[in-house]
Amino acid sequence: MRYLVLGAGALGGYFGGMLLKGGADVTFLVRPARAAQLRRDGLVVKTQDGGELRIQAKTIQQGQVDGPYDVVLLCCKAYDLDGAMAAIAPAMGDQSVILPLLNGVRHIDALTERFGPERADGHQCCLDARRNYPAEPGADQHQRDWRIRRARIAPLHRNQDGA
Repeated sequence: MRYLVLGAGALGGYFGGMLLKGGADVTFLVRPARAAQLRRDGLVVKTQDGGELRIQAKTIQQGQVDGPYDVVLLCCKAYDLDGAMAAIAPAMGDQSVILPLLNGVRHIDALTERFGPERADGHQCCLDARRNYPAEPGADQHQRDWRIRRARIAPLHRNQDGA
């Protein structure tokens, strides 16, 4: 299974790092400065118990997607959603799914409109994380245990006007 993680900040870095640790085929779609940092320092994830994961991560940039991925973890800020959707579009194959990890739920409508309801599903992610930068470039510091619960967001309660 091929995973594409858009963003290697706190969420993308953590979940992508855990997938890498488990042996998964993971590629990070990041901006040029972050790609250079990951090449230089590797992906570093520090956990609350003092543990540290330091691992080399494969990176690409927008325009370098080399075919479809099975799962796309969308780990960007909500205000970057339009650009993020354009960046991941070439990674979407017939069976690809998107796991959006953004604040709020408004992105679900945009993702389902662009990629179809079978591709994007709502999820809840609880993770207390912060990117420890610039003191330790590249390190993602996780302060508490993490958990991710899949919670399908079926049609949200809407009023007569669709709002």
